[in-house]
Amino acid sequence: MSDTYQLLSKVDIDEHVEQKKSNYGPSLSYLSWAWAWAYARNQFPDCSYEIERFNGVPYHYDPKAGYLVMTKVTIQNETHEMWLPVMDGNNNAMLDHPYEYQTKNGKRSVDSATMFDINKAIMRCLVKNLAMFGLGLELYAGEDLPSDGSIPQSNEGNAPIAPKNDPATELQKQIKDVVAKLNPANTVKFIDWLKKHNADSIAEITDPKILQAVLGNLKLTLQKEEDDIKAMAKDQSPVDEDKLPF
Repeated sequence: MSDTYQLLSKVDIDEHVEQKKSNYGPSLSYLSWAWAWAYARNQFPDCSYEIERFNGVPYHYDPKAGYLVMTKVTIQNETHEMWLPVMDGNNNAMLDHPYEYQTKNGKRSVDSATMFDINKAIMRCLVKNLAMFGLGLELYAGEDLPSDGSIPQSNEGNAPIAPKNDPATELQKQIKDVVAKLNPANTVKFIDWLKKHNADSIAEITDPKILQAVLGNLKLTLQKEEDDIKAMAKDQSPVDEDKLPF
């Protein structure tokens, strides 16, 4: 596990986590880009980010899929990239023109994207990018979501969020705690697993049997990480101080 990840994953962001209101769901927690960048710069003053450009503009547009923005963050010579679609407040892709879609509760509309929406998506993408280094990563695996606009819509066909007293809630919390201890590679694998199951967070997986299986696998993965570290430390030969170049 890199020193960067170890340090940023332990940063307490609770003081600056805010609530985001949804038009069709509960309030969700997120970390604003300003505080996320301040946390990163405080720990690593030389960190930098780059906004990807496509034919001179800071977004890619597909008439059918919508807008996509991308960022790159570099900390201590380590670079991660991240991408994010431009979405409205209900997690719908925005196009260059307004459109309507049908739900069981009637028709709803999506406004056309403006540069304001694209700018917001870029800065949300930056926050998500920093999470790849460990900063606020738990928000993506826990009950709350960060500022990436990924708002669960239980009335739109997505999995409902488990109520606080539901047995699934404790399992979700335990999963969140284990994920926070994983190395970056295994954390990314967990996020990819969520995506394959059409979930933006573990809160959208509410079947206790599935959660129990996921928790068991994550614990085994964490145990293997710890065993590998111990084995490496045990096999490391002692340093002969007489052979040091200084």
